[in-house]
Amino acid sequence: MDLDYTFYNNTLRLWLISAGVTVVAWMALAALRRILIRQITRFSQKTANQIDDLLAAVLGGTRTWFLLGLGLFAGSTVLTLAPEVDANLRTVVVVVTLAQAGVWGSVAARFLLKNYQKERLEDDPGAATMIGALGFLVRIVLWAVVLLLALDNLGVDITALVAGLGVGGVAVALAVQSILGDLFASLAIVLDKPFVLGDFIVVGDLMGTVEHIGLKTTRLRSLGGEQLIFSNADLLSSRVRNYKRMFERRVVFTLGVTYQTPREKLILIPTIIREAFEAQEKTRFDRSHLSGYGASSIDFETAWFVLAPEYGVYMDVQQAAYLQIHRRFEEEGIEFAYPTQTIFVEKGQ
Repeated sequence: MDLDYTFYNNTLRLWLISAGVTVVAWMALAALRRILIRQITRFSQKTANQIDDLLAAVLGGTRTWFLLGLGLFAGSTVLTLAPEVDANLRTVVVVVTLAQAGVWGSVAARFLLKNYQKERLEDDPGAATMIGALGFLVRIVLWAVVLLLALDNLGVDITALVAGLGVGGVAVALAVQSILGDLFASLAIVLDKPFVLGDFIVVGDLMGTVEHIGLKTTRLRSLGGEQLIFSNADLLSSRVRNYKRMFERRVVFTLGVTYQTPREKLILIPTIIREAFEAQEKTRFDRSHLSGYGASSIDFETAWFVLAPEYGVYMDVQQAAYLQIHRRFEEEGIEFAYPTQTIFVEKGQ
């Protein structure tokens, strides 16, 4: 084999040396990546900060095609290339480096946002929801910048491209305005936080626990077990009641007794009701009054508070108080009213 044979302005010997340099550089960089990841991971187990974990994650995002591109660039340095070939090779290396930078940035953003989301999930579910949407937007912006820089290095006039995208964007926005409405509604939900993951909300006659807030829809898990799916725009245009943020629950109920109840018993009834609710935990009694004369009962209206937002606590307290009221009425001989009608018959002359 004639190693001095010239091929594209370089001898065969130089081409072989270039291939060797490429392979060696590629293998050396791959080995260096593995060693650094192993050492940083081992070191991160001894520290409490997240910096070394971040470095390990970013290095783990180093792609093989990037290392191969660096190897090819190192191998090309021993060759004498035509100016246009050398310029094209450098452009390819720059584009590959930009793509790798995009991967590194995406990995770093995902790592930081995921850790922040994990830390804030228990204390502030709303922040965790916002971080999920923010991560998506960060990756979109990051890759858009990488794409524009890559096109600029490839000789594309990005000024005209951006202007064209602006005009096209208006047309697309008109075509998909309903989707964009849901997208902006999701941003409003994330930023304004009318509800967050885990909240129990009521929308019209539908209710459930929020289990997912997406870019277009929000999903609830109903009490019956099925999943309720709402469009974000429709959800924000509705009246939403958030029971998770209720600190206490005010309850008003009416109780009726018969018209045959003696007056002294009527005076005693508000006291019986007050004692029944004051005997319960997590309650605050407000008032109880004779509120009116009904068609078949003398009515008493009572207002009280449950000092806890849980529906189960409210039902337990109410049940206990009602049973105590029932027991006291039996002891005092007070009868509950039920629909009755008395007919008076007058005999004619």
